Amino acid sequence: MNSNSGTIGRWQGAGLMVTTLLGTGVFILPQMTIEKAQSGALVAWILLTLAIIPVALVFGRLASVFPHAAGPAYFVEKAFGRTAGRTIGLIFLLVVPMGAPAAILMTFQFVNALMPISGWSKVGVEVLVIFGLFLINLRGIQVSAKLQFGLTLCIVAVVVLLFGASSFQPGHLTTLASHGMPEMPTVMIAAGIAFWSFLGIEAMTHLADDFRRPQQDMIPAMMMGTVLVGVIYVACTLLLLLVPTDKSVAMIGVFDQLLGGYGAQVIGVLGIASGLATVNVYAASAARLVWSFSCEGILPRFFAVKNAHGVPIRALAALLSVMASVIVLTYLTGQELEHLIAWSNGVFVVIYLMAMLAAAKLLPRHNWPLVALGCAFCLALGFALGASMSYVLVLILVVAPFLWWQKTHISRKQGVAIPE
Repeated sequence: MNSNSGTIGRWQGAGLMVTTLLGTGVFILPQMTIEKAQSGALVAWILLTLAIIPVALVFGRLASVFPHAAGPAYFVEKAFGRTAGRTIGLIFLLVVPMGAPAAILMTFQFVNALMPISGWSKVGVEVLVIFGLFLINLRGIQVSAKLQFGLTLCIVAVVVLLFGASSFQPGHLTTLASHGMPEMPTVMIAAGIAFWSFLGIEAMTHLADDFRRPQQDMIPAMMMGTVLVGVIYVACTLLLLLVPTDKSVAMIGVFDQLLGGYGAQVIGVLGIASGLATVNVYAASAARLVWSFSCEGILPRFFAVKNAHGVPIRALAALLSVMASVIVLTYLTGQELEHLIAWSNGVFVVIYLMAMLAAAKLLPRHNWPLVALGCAFCLALGFALGASMSYVLVLILVVAPFLWWQKTHISRKQGVAIPE
C-alpha cells in the first residue's frame, strides 16, 4: 500500500511541522488565552509545551517504526484491532471538515486587517482559497514543504525582532503583575484553547511515507518543530502581556508600537500564509487517510486513485469540497470560533490518548514512561475541555457501532470470520 518514494528531508519535515503547529493560531491564540487567564496564559503555554514533548516523542517513534498513510488509525488498529483503528480514522476525517472552518475563520481575521471583507463576499473568497489549496497539492506535499520552511524562518525572525525591539523600548512595557496572579481554573481553560496550537503532531504521522528516511528523520523533525513552536507561543504570549494594545488583532498593535507601523501588512501576510499552511497540511494528510481507507475497503474504491505525483487526487478533491460546504454552512448557522476550536480539540484528545495506549503495546518497554506522561496529559486536557468533549463522544457512539455492523455484515456475507 505504501509505495511512494519519499521526497521530504529532515529540515523540510521540521518546516512542515512548525508551520502546521503555528498555523492559524500563531498570532491569535496567545491573545485568546490572555483574555481567559491574563498572566495565567503564560503558565498555560509553558506547561502545555512541556507536556506535549512526550506526546511528540511517542508519535515520532510510532511513525518511524510503523510508517503508514493512516497514521494514528493504523497504530490503534495494530494494537487493538480493526474496529478501534477505523473508528479513530473516521473520527479524524469527521473533525477535519469541522476544524477547517475554525482555521479559515482565524486566517481571515488577518485578511480583515489588510482588507475589510464580510458577508457572502468573504465566504466566496474563502471557497476560492480552498480551490487554490487543491491546485498547490497537485504536485505533492514536497512543493509546499519547501515554501513552508521559508515561512517558518520569517515567523521566527519577526518574533525575534519584536523581542529585540522591546528590550530597547522599556517605556512601552508594562509588568506581569498588572495582569494579576495566575489561577489554576483559568490556566486550565486557557490550556484547553491553546491545545489547538499543537494539533498537527499526528498529521505528520500520515506523511511518514513522504519522508526519504522516516526512521532517521521523523523524530528529529517532529521534536525540532514541537520545541520551536512552544518557544514561539510562549514568546508571543509574553509580548502581549508586556505590551498593551487595543487592536482587534493584538500582535498587529504590538508590532506597530515597537516597530513604528506596518503591523497589519507584516503580521497580516504571515498570519494568512501560516493559516493556509495549516489547512494545506491537514488536507494532504486527511486525503492520504481517505485513500488508505479506500484501498482497505472501508470507503468506496473510487478514492483509491493517485495522480502521476502520488497525490490521491479524488480523495483530495472530495475532502476540500466538503470543507467548502462546511464553510458555507458555518456562515449560515453563525457558529462561534471558540466552539469550533473546543469541539475539534476534544476529538484530538481522544485520538492522542488512543495513540498513547497503542504505543504501550507496540513499542518496547523503555518507552512506557513517555507513554504514561502522554496519557496523563490527555486525561488532564479532556477534563479541562469539559462539556466540549461531548462532540467526540457522540461521534464515537455513531461511528464505532456502524463499523462493527459493517465488519459483521461482511463476515456473514462471505461466510468467514474477519479477524479483529
